[in-house]
Amino acid sequence: MADGVKEQESIPVSKVQRAAKFITTGAKVGGNYVKHYAKKMVNPSMDKEELHQNNAQDIYSSLSELKGSALKVAQMMSMDKNLLPRAYQDKFVMAQCSAPPLSYPLVVKTFQQFFSKSPEQIFDTFSRNAVNAASIGQVHQATLKGRYLAVKIQYPGVADSVSSDLKLVRPFALRLLNMNEKELDHYMEEVEERLLEETDYLLEVQRSREISKACASIPNLVFPKYYSELSSERIIAMDWIFGKHIKEWMETNPSQATRNQVGQALWDFYHFQVHELKQVHADPHPGNFIIQEDGRLGIIDFGCVKVIPEDFYQGYFALIKKELGMDEVELDKVFYSLDFISDKDSPAEKSYFKQVFREMISLLGKPFHVDSFDFSDDSYFEQIFQLGDRISNDKMFKKSRQARGSRHGLYINRTYFGLYNLLNQLQAEVTTTKPDWLK
Repeated sequence: MADGVKEQESIPVSKVQRAAKFITTGAKVGGNYVKHYAKKMVNPSMDKEELHQNNAQDIYSSLSELKGSALKVAQMMSMDKNLLPRAYQDKFVMAQCSAPPLSYPLVVKTFQQFFSKSPEQIFDTFSRNAVNAASIGQVHQATLKGRYLAVKIQYPGVADSVSSDLKLVRPFALRLLNMNEKELDHYMEEVEERLLEETDYLLEVQRSREISKACASIPNLVFPKYYSELSSERIIAMDWIFGKHIKEWMETNPSQATRNQVGQALWDFYHFQVHELKQVHADPHPGNFIIQEDGRLGIIDFGCVKVIPEDFYQGYFALIKKELGMDEVELDKVFYSLDFISDKDSPAEKSYFKQVFREMISLLGKPFHVDSFDFSDDSYFEQIFQLGDRISNDKMFKKSRQARGSRHGLYINRTYFGLYNLLNQLQAEVTTTKPDWLK
């Protein structure tokens, strides 16, 4: 961890303690609004930038102390860049790999609980300080019989507080995401399901092994080995993958050919999971990937995996096809099946939402419509953000009385936006392979 990052001695674990933290934060955010409007009376031309910065700081500080689901939601929101004012994006991006780490006595306590031994009694060496601290757990480096290992330890109380945390984070999410309550509830159910899975480290080890094995023949990918005898419900031990995260690696000024090689490995990895396995590593943020010296891409975290239902898969990718080749009746069936429209809609609403989602999916599908795509094209991402802005501010969208889009789309869209974002950071051009039926 960076020098000067203060370690945390304890985490608020009980519902009462965690709720109290949210209430205090809510009061601070309320206070920031009061200060903002007081200043605005004196200076009517003042914008909300300072208010956003103060709120982002206060919310991030509290979520960092609470860890767990609340911090994870902030992390997710930072990936959906067109949903949040910039101040929140910048602050919440920190949630991806720099939460304050837990102090060593708390780490020892977790080991005692699951192995009745301290880390020193199990490993030859074990770093007292966390090398990385994120939303649900932190990572220490250890050695055993000449092997370097990454040991991930889940924060105490995280698994038990998923449901109550999400209830507490709702008011912030409603205000920040500009959603109505029905829409938010529709998605929160999906988020809760994934987060509960993410706190189950035994499930993570099982999925990591399954997906690593299935993807073993994809060129330029590397996966760690997982050690069941050193893992438990709250601890995972795996091989340490040496290398750099994307941002650091890009600072070494790699050649275009190497950037394309890493980008291609990333595209091939996601292509295989989505179209062959129908389950996907749905957390494509930069902290989950390591680029080795030889240019191979290490995949180091399978906590968040989305299983893709067959009917959702068929409908979603049918809309991504370049030439839709469907008549209006077939198209309506797909829109209904993906919950883009419903019988509650007026003819005007049906027409509007069909047009909007066609436009969104066509834009998202652009890389699928060509043989290769240059993800360094910032204008493409600008189009995505502009469309997001336009839709979220549209009256028809704002007054919609129901949630739009299948809950399964939440993590699939997040996966593709995350993937495109990583490829943009790599400034890579890739061959956009796709299944034959999608060509």
